[in-house]
Amino acid sequence: MDRRGFNRRVLLGGAAVATSLSLSSEATGAAEAPARTAPAGGAVRHLKLYAEKLADGQLGYGFEKGRASIPGPLIELNEGDTLHIEFENTTDVAASLHVHGLDYEITSDGTRLSRSHVEPGATRTYTWRTHAPGRRTDGTWRAGSAGYWHYHDHVVGTDHGTGGVRRGLYGPVIVRRRGDVLPDRTHTIVFNDLLINNRPPHTGPDFEATVGDRVEFVMITHGEYYHTFHLHGHRWADNRTGTLTGPEDPSQVIDNKIVGPADSFGFQVIAGEGVGAGAWMYHCHVQSHSDMGMAGLFLVKKADGTIPGYEPHAPHEPQGADGTGTAGGAHAGAGEAGGAHGAHQH
Repeated sequence: MDRRGFNRRVLLGGAAVATSLSLSSEATGAAEAPARTAPAGGAVRHLKLYAEKLADGQLGYGFEKGRASIPGPLIELNEGDTLHIEFENTTDVAASLHVHGLDYEITSDGTRLSRSHVEPGATRTYTWRTHAPGRRTDGTWRAGSAGYWHYHDHVVGTDHGTGGVRRGLYGPVIVRRRGDVLPDRTHTIVFNDLLINNRPPHTGPDFEATVGDRVEFVMITHGEYYHTFHLHGHRWADNRTGTLTGPEDPSQVIDNKIVGPADSFGFQVIAGEGVGAGAWMYHCHVQSHSDMGMAGLFLVKKADGTIPGYEPHAPHEPQGADGTGTAGGAHAGAGEAGGAHGAHQH
């Protein structure tokens, strides 16, 4: 566990990080603790979020001034939580905060149409609510808020935030349901036009894990194109959590998923399960897109820290648990992705 992940769990509280079934421990017969799970929701939480202009002219969100990142920080909640976000726009253009998948009133829509945007230098509080599944008064079923969602600007450049999204104003949201298995770490991958996390072509972010880690990926798509997300050597269930609930779960197990603008999904894998350590590629499987550089590596290490056959040939910076590199680190939420909730920052 890295220091930032440890600090987040301590400062944000909530469910503890998951302990996954280690492949190396299986070989030795060592006992393993059961995976930890998300607690019940219902908390009222608060955090501060900033929009900032980055040194290269891009834009980012961050929990602290001077620490904005692309993608923005991970925000995690449990079904039933309410989150109040004090949003300060430090840029020289109007900006906003618009979320997918959660409940909010029109005053928290984050658009010019509803006059819920934020002028340069101004501050506004957005309120997001979540709910558990249940029956409506007419007897029909209402789905809960749990899922892999995202937030983004809806103002910069156009009334749809085209300029803000292109320049990096976006980030992940996870809403957990009570009992959801929590990962050891979470990474965010955003296909934005023909870039990954707004990085130059052929420099897609690399993500690290050790064999046996339970690793969660949040995948988001923005821009003008449809893509197919493919991860080598690992598979997931095509459902809300990306994991199977048991042997009778009918969810299809996949390793490739078609995604379009504003789509988001997530899943968990046990790093190296059945395949071992290695530099496992992830990429867009539209051939011209991968040829143009839409690819990166899932670096799964052995217990001794080595990766068989891997010789770095480019100065890629391995990414932290938020998918943003060493500069991007704060999250709010239910863990590292899973043991804390969006009430604080660090």
